[in-house]
Amino acid sequence: MQARENLAQQTAKGAADALIPQTTDKTKWWQHVTEYSLIVIFVVMFATMSLTVDHFFSIDNMLGLALSISQIGMVACTMMFCLASRDFDLSVGSTVAFAGVLCAMVLNATGNTFIAIIAAVAAGAVIGFVNGAVIAYLRINALITTLATMEIVRGFGFIVSHGQAVGVSSDTFIALGGLSFFGVSLPIWVTLLCFIVFGVMLNQTVYGRNTLAIGGNPEASRLAGINVERTRVYIFLIQGAVTALAGVILASRITSGQPNAAEGFELNVISACVLGGVSLLGGRATISGVVIGVLIMGTVENVMNLMNIDAFYQYLVRGAILLAAVLLDQLKNRGSRD
Repeated sequence: MQARENLAQQTAKGAADALIPQTTDKTKWWQHVTEYSLIVIFVVMFATMSLTVDHFFSIDNMLGLALSISQIGMVACTMMFCLASRDFDLSVGSTVAFAGVLCAMVLNATGNTFIAIIAAVAAGAVIGFVNGAVIAYLRINALITTLATMEIVRGFGFIVSHGQAVGVSSDTFIALGGLSFFGVSLPIWVTLLCFIVFGVMLNQTVYGRNTLAIGGNPEASRLAGINVERTRVYIFLIQGAVTALAGVILASRITSGQPNAAEGFELNVISACVLGGVSLLGGRATISGVVIGVLIMGTVENVMNLMNIDAFYQYLVRGAILLAAVLLDQLKNRGSRD
């Protein structure tokens, strides 16, 4: 009996691997060109900014840059799985804000930092679970589902906080945002840990292979024995929990829970993922590409701030980057089909 179960598991694993879009030599060549071209673009851009923008390459600015992209980097790791499975999540910005507000309120009520963090992360996991269950089992489009939860969760944040920032007086909680190890802030270490953990999950686990297989062909994945619905729920549940953790860290850094925080955050995260080579059509993702995409987004915004570019023009630049990322994704898809 055990031998039969092992054989069944191996068969399912092999089927999942087979469903991941296979590449010919020409396709591999195109993927290598696009992947390495992105790295080259970032290196050239980084070198140019270092030589032309005052104070850009200073240690303080580099640490500030890493800190500024920490929240985007954390959430991009889980958004990578959503996009790779042909879904996406527009509610992450609202979840960040709501988690920060809830954490601050629980902290003020209990005085216990650990309980407050657990409550916020659990709430994020519930939001993700609801998204995943509605999308997977009720078969409602991810755009409609997460757009609805984006509004609902943001509304809950304003209701429970009465539209006001929820201040935090706990020195322990405030210290989390500024805690440093070897001169590097805790949020940066958490982001690096996310890159490592989710990179391993994508490349070395059945969960990662199943995600790519579902993105490649959901119906064929189901016929191969993959529980598509359950996997999608897991993807969104993890997405919600990690997003809530990012909201907790943000609340610690700004010493309050802000119901209007992280507006437009979801677009920055999706832009970073797509810019890093995660396909909007599903089935393709690399953690290295996501890291580069996050770095490009963060570097551009950092340079605009150093050059005192008006915030209105920054909206234009971010929109142009999103459009460029989508066009790049289309070129990659065409190149892989040719």
